[in-house]
Amino acid sequence: MKLVRRTIALVALAIVVVAAFGAWQAYRAVRDSGLLSTGVLGTGVLAGPVVVPEEYRPLIKRAAQRCPAVPMEVLAAQIAAESGWDAGAESPAGAVGIAQFMPEVWKQFGIDANKDGSTDIRDPHDAIASASRLNCINRRLVKEASGDRLENTLAAYNAGYAAVLKYDGIPPFPETQDYVAKIVESSKSIVLSD
Repeated sequence: MKLVRRTIALVALAIVVVAAFGAWQAYRAVRDSGLLSTGVLGTGVLAGPVVVPEEYRPLIKRAAQRCPAVPMEVLAAQIAAESGWDAGAESPAGAVGIAQFMPEVWKQFGIDANKDGSTDIRDPHDAIASASRLNCINRRLVKEASGDRLENTLAAYNAGYAAVLKYDGIPPFPETQDYVAKIVESSKSIVLSD
């Protein structure tokens, strides 16, 4: 009986050690991926300035020209919040790619920005330019809503323009309110160059 209890205790201890090691490895992977510094895994509180990866800086600058009313710093903060710069990102709700488009929305608003003959939801060239285009469309659609027009534009990207119009401004959804606040705040300290 004593041997059985000791064996069970050793097995339980081994499980705890393996679980702790796995959790530590998972934390290190997330930390090293840069997602913590972009605020993607947070609740609207950023761990520092959002740094735009070098390979995406020209895309952000070019895409922002499609919608000058939404500054490139805001577009960059938006992409960081959407995916943490992960072109292969997929949300549990079905949003895909670096700009987190739902496939139905992509069919309507996705563009072939790099002129390769394909409108690819996972291609950062296409997705970032399409996000900028959608921002301008949303900006026009929510122009009659009360409140800050840029914030309403961001809320429309997250919750849909119909929700912004229905609530006459940022909808009372905690996710959308946090999303808008996070983007506006992080856009103030975005790093787009060395």
